[in-house]
Amino acid sequence: MPFLSAESARALAELVALDALGDGGGDEATRVTPLERLRGIRSLITALEADPASLNAVREALDAGEAWEEIADAAGLSPSAAKYRWAGDDDAIAARQEASRRRKRDRPSSAPTELPGLGVAEAAKRLGVTPQAIYQRVNRGLLHAETVELPDGRKYKRVFLPDEPAASAD
Repeated sequence: MPFLSAESARALAELVALDALGDGGGDEATRVTPLERLRGIRSLITALEADPASLNAVREALDAGEAWEEIADAAGLSPSAAKYRWAGDDDAIAARQEASRRRKRDRPSSAPTELPGLGVAEAAKRLGVTPQAIYQRVNRGLLHAETVELPDGRKYKRVFLPDEPAASAD
């Protein structure tokens, strides 16, 4: 009995068929382009990521008495990553995945660029010191710094050098 889903098996068969064609021996009509190969690889990866075969194998391994460390090693993950991905029942796993998707949607992947003052690293570079020296100067009252909180909850320490304008005190 096959353990891959029909979608994964189809994507695998399509990739094997592309591989069998190779470069077509120079024949333009049968040549597999690099983009076709890339699409085939991505299609298989996407199908495998959605395939319940991994979860089923993990559950079978746990039932057979395997430890999370062995499961993680077989999957190429850390034990904590393996537990995060596969521990619990279907509802718990779905809830973790949805929470992760929600966090990714709600939070931009990069730091905002229009914040007042300077970041600690930028202030350190301007003054020719280490970031730790900036924190020490702030703690000693030699430099002014504020923590700016964005509406999404992210916080940034901003440093105001004597020649930089300070944030408005609304």
